[in-house]
Amino acid sequence: MIAPATVKLMQFGGIGVWEILLIVLIALILFGPRKLPELARAMGEALREFKRAASSVEEGQKSPSQSERVEGKVSIRELAMSLGIDVSGKTDEELLEEIKSRVKSSG
Repeated sequence: MIAPATVKLMQFGGIGVWEILLIVLIALILFGPRKLPELARAMGEALREFKRAASSVEEGQKSPSQSERVEGKVSIRELAMSLGIDVSGKTDEELLEEIKSRVKSSG
């Protein structure tokens, strides 16, 4: 009798060993033995990039400093609009420079 832990190791999300072997065999037939490692590497890189992006989104939601920076960017845009500066299509850095130039010219 096979132990329950061994059965869980042999299955990947409801897919058994025979199903995985069938998928590998079909992939080998379709892409050939030379292309298969390249495809596996590309899939690994894509999965790694997805995990990295997902973790950065989680960190961005948890980090109060990130939300403070977003609030700071909103206040720069609000300040520029209150000074009569057109904010459309401009980065926050460009707006900050324009605000500084307005303050220097009026002072």
